Amino acid sequence: MRTTAVILQGPKTLGLGEVTLNDPGAGDLVVEVRHSGISTGTEKLFWSGQMPPFPGMGYPLIPGYEAAGEVVEAAAGTGYKPGDRVFVPGANCYGDVKGLFGGASRRLVTGADRVVRIDPALGAEGALLALAATARHALAGMNTKLPELIIGHGVFGRLLARLTIAAGGAAPTVWEINADRQVGATGYSVLHPDDDPRRDYGCIYDASGVSSLLDTMVGRLAKGGEIVLAGFYPEPLQFSFPPAFLREARFRIAAEWTREDLVATRDLIDHGALSLAGLITHTVSAEQAESAYQTAFEDPACLKMILDWENAA
Repeated sequence: MRTTAVILQGPKTLGLGEVTLNDPGAGDLVVEVRHSGISTGTEKLFWSGQMPPFPGMGYPLIPGYEAAGEVVEAAAGTGYKPGDRVFVPGANCYGDVKGLFGGASRRLVTGADRVVRIDPALGAEGALLALAATARHALAGMNTKLPELIIGHGVFGRLLARLTIAAGGAAPTVWEINADRQVGATGYSVLHPDDDPRRDYGCIYDASGVSSLLDTMVGRLAKGGEIVLAGFYPEPLQFSFPPAFLREARFRIAAEWTREDLVATRDLIDHGALSLAGLITHTVSAEQAESAYQTAFEDPACLKMILDWENAA
């Protein structure tokens, strides 16, 4: 079985190509992808060549861990049937082409235990489930506090703010230095950090992935406050010790989502407690993948780029 997929041959060398899919086996589904998202975190690091050594990495690589589509084949006993809409957090089904992510493909093969059934009415927003689950995992892990300050008003920062409010927390403050991204808040405030005089935040979440901000965050903490590193950082992290010492600062690293997070986030969406509306700013045909990835990574006005696979060959 052959399909069309986005293939990253090397840093900034990307386009559509044909690949051979592994044959589906027991417990597998074949999914026709309708929409896939472009991650401006880990995928950008692979695209730019800045990704530090990571298990399973290498080129050629099929990117994408944000895919929503329709089951077209289902092995017996999976609990799925053709026509079911599912979210797929990537796939590794492409033979010699690496599928560390593997969701940016017209068709893919995946274990049924990896997917989550979603409402077809979500459409392209269904591809955002992994990002929303990542935000949920940061908030709902062990011994966690809800954020009082969130750094960055991209899609991830917006999801953190929405989930904080959905969890019954006080509306957080969000910092954003880009004027284009300061709009779109509902129920919380977005400020340039220069306009925020507060220096006693009990819990700060970083959604920017900017490794040089640690000292700035420490300077805004209350004594005993916590900084949650919710982004992905290609450079070594460092901070000045004395200010952190005086505040008895605590640091927590939020890892990626689990299946429990995917299911819980899907349920929040289904029950109307979490909205994914207004997060997708760009949708283009998958045939324009090369320019779409560049726009996603280099245009600050692009919050989330979605590839539409409907008419891709």
